[in-house]
Order: sequence, then C-alpha cells, then structure tokens
Amino acid sequence: MGKKVRIVGDDLTVTNPARLAKAIKLKAINAILIKLNQIGTLSETIATIEMAHQAKLWSIVSHRGGGETNDTFMIDLAVATNSEFVKVGISRGERVEKYNRLMEIEQEI
Repeated sequence: MGKKVRIVGDDLTVTNPARLAKAIKLKAINAILIKLNQIGTLSETIATIEMAHQAKLWSIVSHRGGGETNDTFMIDLAVATNSEFVKVGISRGERVEKYNRLMEIEQEI
C-alpha cells in the first residue's frame, strides 16, 4: 500500500530521531509529520528531517498543535529542508500568514 499512498508517522514518531529510526527499521511509514515544538531543539528537528530524507521518506512540516500563532518560521524550515509538504490547516488569519510566506519565498526564487 505504501507505493500508492503516504503512510505518515505522527504520534508514532513525534519528530524524534530514535522513534523515526525504529519506524524506518520496521518499514512502518513512508512519510513523517514534523512538528517544531515536539522534540525540543531546531537541531534535533533538522536531524529528524535529514534522517527521513536519507531513508527516502517524505517530510511534512506541520504547524504546532494547539495555540496556533502568526509565526511563519515553519514555512522557511520546510523550504530550507526540501520538505515535500506543509500542513497549516484551514485558512484562518494565522494560517493565511503561512500561505503568504510560502508565496513570498516562491517569488524570491
């Protein structure tokens, strides 16, 4: 089924390199949801994304769970790490900011 659909690790992997390594070993997922506030540091977040890409998994950078803000850093991170998708939810004010940032980056490139 993994050749036709994305099987996304979210609560299974929680943006954690150790948990991602186990999921890779078990061939349990072919994509990972990356939440900036789950692991603790930006370095650990980037390491998790890099590990996913080395294993040929897709990365999906997501807004933080609950307490959504106007901060658009997640978009810059997604672009900088060549993530295949972003997850920003429905179009409300704070999420529109993220879409706008993505369009700004596209215009810069």
